[in-house]
Amino acid sequence: MFENNHLNAAWSRFAGHVFCCMALMASSYTTVCAQVKKIKTGVATSAISLGVRAVANTLQAPTSMVFASNDEIWIAEQTGKIRVVKQGKLTAEPVIDLASKLPKLQDGYEERGLLGLALHPDFKANRKFYVYYSTPSKQNANHTGVLAEYHLKSDNHADVGEGRVILSIEEPDGNHNGGCVQFGPDNFLYLSLGDGGGQGDKHGEIGNGQNLDTWHGKILRIDINAESGYKVPQDNPFVGKPGAKPEIWAYGFRNPWKFSFDRATRQLFVGDVGQNEWEEVDIVNKGGNYGWRLMEGTHCYNPKDCDTTGLIMPIAEYSHREGVSVTGGYVYNGKQIPSLKGKYLFADWNGPVFYLKKEGSKWIRTRTRLQNMPEEMKITSFGEDAAGELYVLTNPETGPDNSSGTLYKIIKN
Repeated sequence: MFENNHLNAAWSRFAGHVFCCMALMASSYTTVCAQVKKIKTGVATSAISLGVRAVANTLQAPTSMVFASNDEIWIAEQTGKIRVVKQGKLTAEPVIDLASKLPKLQDGYEERGLLGLALHPDFKANRKFYVYYSTPSKQNANHTGVLAEYHLKSDNHADVGEGRVILSIEEPDGNHNGGCVQFGPDNFLYLSLGDGGGQGDKHGEIGNGQNLDTWHGKILRIDINAESGYKVPQDNPFVGKPGAKPEIWAYGFRNPWKFSFDRATRQLFVGDVGQNEWEEVDIVNKGGNYGWRLMEGTHCYNPKDCDTTGLIMPIAEYSHREGVSVTGGYVYNGKQIPSLKGKYLFADWNGPVFYLKKEGSKWIRTRTRLQNMPEEMKITSFGEDAAGELYVLTNPETGPDNSSGTLYKIIKN
């Protein structure tokens, strides 16, 4: 999920310092404890004043959200439940509880669990939804990542035993799992997968990110409207290419924890978590190579092996002086905050919030704040409702061993 540099410790605090630097579901194993203190450096303060309004609390490590209707929000918890906020109130019964499918999660820092959630484009008619979760491996890997389809029954619950597994992938390590699930404007399902974990993508001679013969370090695009499994769209960029997985839409990612589509431009925005120095935001194009492990942001990760030919650079980056692990967000297309219109709002897991504004051919990054949100909250995900208004999920701790997560709506301050 959001991990920057495993310290194999319980993420202690020191004399008023913020938690030590591993953004759950996101980053590496190196030490960035220089960021333990609350970050005060960075870009200029924004003229846009944003606030938040709490919608629901007592959530257990929320990781993703979808809007089942105008008055019903589903929230995925890392520990396996999909909770429901209906007419502003968190209901007692979950849509489904996938805890029995998950490996034993660590009480402290943990990147596995229920990570992604999406509704079928025809959800109102067919009641199908999709989850990405971790399950114990049967092949001696750390775990297996599973994309599965479920059907909401007439009593507004889904049966754990009736899920249809669409695809699965063996994960050699417990981190860098990606797991974001979204349907694109083309109605195909997109899935982000990390590089397989560990540090520095030391998987094979070129790393998983650059290896087209693996799903690791990729964004996949598939057609789930099949009786079993899935179909590969024939216009995917690597269909028919020897030595390449046909499901791949784009590659060269380290841990694309969250991505979204701009409903106005249809562009795909991805927050890709960095290794030692740089966090990045990319606009992802068909067949694009986004650099990892050759590049970290716009910088050579290994100067001795850094041929940038054909690589697509990020539209924005920030260093670990400002944050530790990027959480991708959304382009704002709502009406309640006119000054935010057309800007891409995103955050760092450790708290700083930014937006990107396009000026000419460049994207200008500006730091902003979400007033009224408690400090030291870990920002785990963003969401977008039918009207284009944005929401944010937070967890006060580094892992799933608490029930103090909160869903906020972003409002004009």
